[in-house]
Amino acid sequence: MKKPAVTFASLFLVAALATASAKTYTLELFVPSVVAGTELKAGTYRIDVMDSSIVIQRGSTQVTVPAKLEKADTKYPATKVRYEVSDGKNTIKQIHLGNTNLNLVLDSGASDAGTAAGQTIH
Repeated sequence: MKKPAVTFASLFLVAALATASAKTYTLELFVPSVVAGTELKAGTYRIDVMDSSIVIQRGSTQVTVPAKLEKADTKYPATKVRYEVSDGKNTIKQIHLGNTNLNLVLDSGASDAGTAAGQTIH
């Protein structure tokens, strides 16, 4: 009987450590946006920032995408999303996290065409 209890405790500890290393932020998307080939509807999402990736989640929708975390010299006053627009779709390329100096650079695949656009979140 002790063996299953020890195994369960070990699994719980590993899950807790993995969750503890992630920082969580909230992101409001005002327009449909594409991340790693997945189209996200407008709405509020949770972002879990890991070492080399982020998880964007809302309800049953969850997208994990490689991302590079950069630190700016000053804090961003508001969260801002930088898009690349291609074929009429807004693909998220960067997320500046408001009230932090953190910039998330998403690596959701290369795209040749497009222009950058911004969205400011309150």
